[in-house]
Amino acid sequence: MNQSSVNLLDLPNEILFNILKKLENTDVLYSLFDINNEQLDNIVQEETFSNTLNFALTVHNTTIIDSVLDRFCNYILPQIHYNVKCLIVAPASIKRFLIATHYPSLTELKLLDFQCNSSLRYFTDDSPFRHIFKQQITKLDLINEDWKRAIESLIDYTKRVYGPILICFENLEHLNDIQTSIRAYPDLGVRYLSSSAFSSLTLTYLCINMGTLTDCLCLLDGRLKQLTIFIVRIYYMDINSSINQNMDDLPHLKCFSLIHYGLIKEYDNNIVRLLRLQHRFSDSGASSVRFRFTVRDRP
Repeated sequence: MNQSSVNLLDLPNEILFNILKKLENTDVLYSLFDINNEQLDNIVQEETFSNTLNFALTVHNTTIIDSVLDRFCNYILPQIHYNVKCLIVAPASIKRFLIATHYPSLTELKLLDFQCNSSLRYFTDDSPFRHIFKQQITKLDLINEDWKRAIESLIDYTKRVYGPILICFENLEHLNDIQTSIRAYPDLGVRYLSSSAFSSLTLTYLCINMGTLTDCLCLLDGRLKQLTIFIVRIYYMDINSSINQNMDDLPHLKCFSLIHYGLIKEYDNNIVRLLRLQHRFSDSGASSVRFRFTVRDRP
């Protein structure tokens, strides 16, 4: 039987493009960018391969492999910087990436392995990247590795971490605080704080852990006027009657998802509270809100 072989470069550009699209952009760029092949150069310089750069896959023991880091920062990024819209990086390497070049189209940032003690220095007025954070970033995802049980005060954590994030990212529209392990990260705690401690005129999407239903209700007092999607995970269904929960007008709210990590047997005792909450949304002018309640086992 005669055997035939086909060289990858013999394939039409469209087929080759579709094959490369199935790979990670960082792998494509690192392996094929400017390797003295005109066909591949034309393909890999398409915006598709540089819009989103995920460096999570090159992390080993929290450190980017030096050769990969050097090639991207010294050679590749300066040539594709105008196409980059989203960076997925660890705080340990973010400085190297952001000082490598200018990113005029960068609007999304996903921070891996976020820990307040090592990451917050980038969110201060002294940060060399404050102009990027303040003016450009509209979407921020945090893979939060702080441990709730190791934090002495959730109020202090809110004032130290969550509040400054909204101050630093002035144009932030999307904030997603992601939990990846069984160790719950510190909750957003606002019940004993002024509304200015966590407020935004631009935020439209918020997904975050909160300790109690009281904290959740306090957050709906008008400090997040533009909110359209609110996904909150809580651990306790308490409602503190001594705290004035002043639900203000929420004209843009379209989806409110409440995930309760608790025992199923608590459901019957708290369903009335949730129905009252839904009724209050209707009274506040947000009658078209999709209201979803989920009960899960504690992580």
